[in-house]
Amino acid sequence: MKTVPFEPLDPAHYRETVRRALAEDLGWGDLTTDSVIDEKMRARGVLIAKSRLVVAGLDIAVEAFMQLDPGAKVTRRLSDGEIAEPGAVIAEIAGYAAPLLTAERTALNFLQQLSGMATLTRRFVDAAAGRVTVLDTRKTPPTLRALAKYAVRCGGATNHRSGLDDGLMIKDNHIRLVSSIREAVLALREAGHDMPIEVEAQSLAQVDEALGAGVDVLMIDNMTTEDMREAIRRARGRAKVEISGGVTLDRVAALAALGAEYVSVGALTHSAPAADISFELERA
Repeated sequence: MKTVPFEPLDPAHYRETVRRALAEDLGWGDLTTDSVIDEKMRARGVLIAKSRLVVAGLDIAVEAFMQLDPGAKVTRRLSDGEIAEPGAVIAEIAGYAAPLLTAERTALNFLQQLSGMATLTRRFVDAAAGRVTVLDTRKTPPTLRALAKYAVRCGGATNHRSGLDDGLMIKDNHIRLVSSIREAVLALREAGHDMPIEVEAQSLAQVDEALGAGVDVLMIDNMTTEDMREAIRRARGRAKVEISGGVTLDRVAALAALGAEYVSVGALTHSAPAADISFELERA
């Protein structure tokens, strides 16, 4: 698990993604805007929070506007990671009306989706109340993992693996394909990877086998509360424990009280509802 410093994303992580998203939406051209709006008309737009949310992805939304109108002027009223109350102005954008209209949907798609992830993440972090570290997973929109994991950081949680090359984890299907957890652990050690080894365990028998093999992190997946409590007791002083599977907002406080170091939540990035944000334009 990596605690990545909370800082703005490098534009290299999203500039080409924004370009492709705009091209997807634009096709052969914005037929309505090109027919209705004079190309010399100027406008001022505001991004407004319609519900309470954690801002995430503002620079990415701004990039969408700037790619179509490089001379647009942006005034940020809030920053990523900050809470926007209903009615709050997140940012103001002034420029030519036509490109602002054309970029609107793409900019909002990024800002709404990432702010939704950050908002849900903050709810989990608040419910955990500092008793357990909330982790994300690799269950992210394809090709948008860097952005989704950034949104999780905006919400105050910690990133798990960024990819398959970013950690050693023996999961259920690995175990099914080799003779034992011990064999899989030994194979990783023989490969010489200088990383902690994590093993997914779905029963107390697998917990004992993983602990016997000397794993660094034990992921207890979809166990009953009593079995989780027992697994954590057995692992104490031997391995760190990550609770996984079926972690909901209703349960996270109770799970945090069991004594594990981590709880991982796929919903942060695969099921977060989009935040309610609007873009309102007027002639300048």
